Amino acid sequence: MKLRNQLLALCCLLVFAAAGWLYVRTWVVQKPFGVILFVSDGLVARHITAARLYENGAGHRLTLESFPNLALLRNDARDFAVPDAAAAATALATGVKVGHRTLGQDAQGQRLKTILDAAREQGRAVGLITTGNLAAPSAAAFYAQTGDARESAPIAAQLTGAKLDVILGGGAGDFLPEAKGGWRKDGRDLLAELQAQGFDLVRSKAELANAPAYRTAGIAGFFSTDPLAFSDQIESGSQQPSLSDMVRRAIEFLQVHSAGYVLVIDASLATTAAERNEGERVITETLALDRAVRTALEYAGAKSLILAVGKHATGGLTLSGYPLVTDHGVGLLGVNATGQPALTWASGPNGPTAKTEPAAYQTVSALNNAEDVLALGRGHGAEKLHGFLDNTAIYEILRDAL
Repeated sequence: MKLRNQLLALCCLLVFAAAGWLYVRTWVVQKPFGVILFVSDGLVARHITAARLYENGAGHRLTLESFPNLALLRNDARDFAVPDAAAAATALATGVKVGHRTLGQDAQGQRLKTILDAAREQGRAVGLITTGNLAAPSAAAFYAQTGDARESAPIAAQLTGAKLDVILGGGAGDFLPEAKGGWRKDGRDLLAELQAQGFDLVRSKAELANAPAYRTAGIAGFFSTDPLAFSDQIESGSQQPSLSDMVRRAIEFLQVHSAGYVLVIDASLATTAAERNEGERVITETLALDRAVRTALEYAGAKSLILAVGKHATGGLTLSGYPLVTDHGVGLLGVNATGQPALTWASGPNGPTAKTEPAAYQTVSALNNAEDVLALGRGHGAEKLHGFLDNTAIYEILRDAL
């Protein structure tokens, strides 16, 4: 009788413990199933305003403007007040400020844990998308370690050991030997090495679209030898997927994993355009980002955490003058009603004498400028975005969501 009562008490204790665990897991600690980070060069208020007006006038609202949580991010590097791409991306990826040209390692050369590393430790699937080169600093900060971010060949080699589930972007030339149209001098075919690891390799929009969502192997998509084409260059029937195409397919691939996923999207072409003083393309790349965010909201669901953060600002693009509230599209560009350039730059190849989009100071490539960038978010954890924060806070928000 005594033993039976003890067993009954033990069973009741186990039932209460299980119920308590389920309560805490379900109601108290609500971890988002999907965690998505958009990183966009030049995500600053001036670009959002210009993109809104360009798309449909002053009364228009972008998807990004529906995000309820907002902060301004300080983005200084460890050594310079204005960061380069490597330092800014590493701060987002690891939560640690590093020096210029440094990727994924501290001042002593020790490897830093990235948010994708932390996600894998929690059993989540992980993915990485870029519109630029997969071995370029903005994307590589999430998987690579080096003291010189300009050395793309050894950075690309680290991707083969990064244990990602989804890899989509451009820059295949960094992964292929010269004999196969790339520029690797060591003869290694890193795409073949990924296939040998079990990755399915896709090279076109059609192949990406036809890849099954339910899969046991990872998928790697390389859609250009160089960075991907600008969004306004992707024509109907093109075999390059858009940023929205890649985001949609990546979510479909990742969300079949029962433990959830983390997806990082590097929308890097806005900086490429800014470095060239191509203002309209900065605006259209901002709109491409906005469409991709809308896609993420549709496919990831309301219970996902989605952040869109700036990395740094480049060139100092400004839209000036007095357009009417209904003015939009190319009517905002060129010379405004007062005969002055509507778009101007602080630095870049368009010297001060240019008739349209002049730069106040001529440089071969537009310089990064001192400016806090935006961080926008929605979902559980995004409420931590408020006021002025260091860019390292983004890593902490993502880590706490795992």
